[in-house]
Amino acid sequence: MENLDHGVNVAIIGAGWAGLAAAVALAQANIRVSVFEAARQMGGRARSVEIEGMALDNGQHVLIGAYSETLRLMQTVGADPKQLLARLPLAIEYPGKFSLRVPRRPAPLHLAEALLTASGLSWGERIAAVRFIKAMRSKAYRIPIDMPVAALLAQHRQTGALARYLWEPLCVSALNTPATSASAQTFLNVVRDGLDGACEASDFLIPRADLGKLFPEPAAAFVRANAGTVKLGTAVRTLDKTELGFVLDADPQPYSHAILAVGPHQIDTLLDRFEKLAPLRQSVAALAYEPIYTCYLQYPRDVSMPRPMTGFDGGSIQWLFDRGRLNGTAGLLAAVISARGAHQGSSQDLLANAIHRELSIFLPGLPAPLWSRVIAEKRATFSCRPGLVRPANQTGVEHLYLAGDYTASDYPATLESAVRSGTLAARLVLQS
Repeated sequence: MENLDHGVNVAIIGAGWAGLAAAVALAQANIRVSVFEAARQMGGRARSVEIEGMALDNGQHVLIGAYSETLRLMQTVGADPKQLLARLPLAIEYPGKFSLRVPRRPAPLHLAEALLTASGLSWGERIAAVRFIKAMRSKAYRIPIDMPVAALLAQHRQTGALARYLWEPLCVSALNTPATSASAQTFLNVVRDGLDGACEASDFLIPRADLGKLFPEPAAAFVRANAGTVKLGTAVRTLDKTELGFVLDADPQPYSHAILAVGPHQIDTLLDRFEKLAPLRQSVAALAYEPIYTCYLQYPRDVSMPRPMTGFDGGSIQWLFDRGRLNGTAGLLAAVISARGAHQGSSQDLLANAIHRELSIFLPGLPAPLWSRVIAEKRATFSCRPGLVRPANQTGVEHLYLAGDYTASDYPATLESAVRSGTLAARLVLQS
């Protein structure tokens, strides 16, 4: 525990996935950390909530096999991914319209076979998809000038069913931004690592347990077991730097380093005492946001879907998950609506009723739900647009760092980018 005696102590403001990732990485290095969280629960925008006496998630999150840092940190804190995540080969199903399944074959054969055997596509569309991947691969998945995903797809003749059932749904689910306004470069980064990487990298990893058990709770336990503290219900409203170090209104003790791991919309007031960071505050304040709506509908226990996850087309919802098949909550379905749209103007009751009508077409004879609940994360992610400049983890103030899925990264706002930003912020502390 050598470093604990050298006056290095780090204040981490925010106990979301980024803040806890930073805390775990520092605790591993024997650095004393104190995590402050204003809410009574951890996880930030990917947290557990209680609905009808059940611990559920504030949104149905899906990880992929390429989330290497998330999986590594889960193992570090004793959360076994094999037990907590259902690993399913990538399969995109629009019943009666489109189907794509990635076989267990060595890369890159797995992707070529998946595209060439996808149903619902003409042979011309299948060949066009293979050519698109070959063209992007030859350019190392880099384009000279960023553009909307829809424009990139049009350039490479990725139109019709190919765009509607494959690329556009992948764009919305990964970037939470419509293809007409999403960053093509960020989308290509996801395709490169998640679809055109190793076969296992494309797997869907669907939580079997609530998000709290996936990482936040074991991470907090790990930090506490390594001489750190995690203080819930403790809001930090002001942050300043003196000769003694960083001073928080929530704690009289000064800190040698500070990591701000709150949401980007919450960061402005914490930086208002640092005049030199005015440009940073302005750039963060300029971020636009996209929502994610998740509607939980509890049906009688005998209601189930043919598959754990199904795509929807032509209505309001994009993906439907059978929680009974995933974690044993029989009859519970989770419908997800990503990005902005007309659904934002509906009341929760009207939206839940509309979703039930859509499900009734898919599952004829579906009875009325016993209860339903809509969870709306209105700032679920930043809007991932072309040419967006995201702030670095290192600020212009010595020993003050940022962590969060909105910071500079190849990836969009995902759990993986949040975790990576946290471990990068921790690495900067160690280097300092």
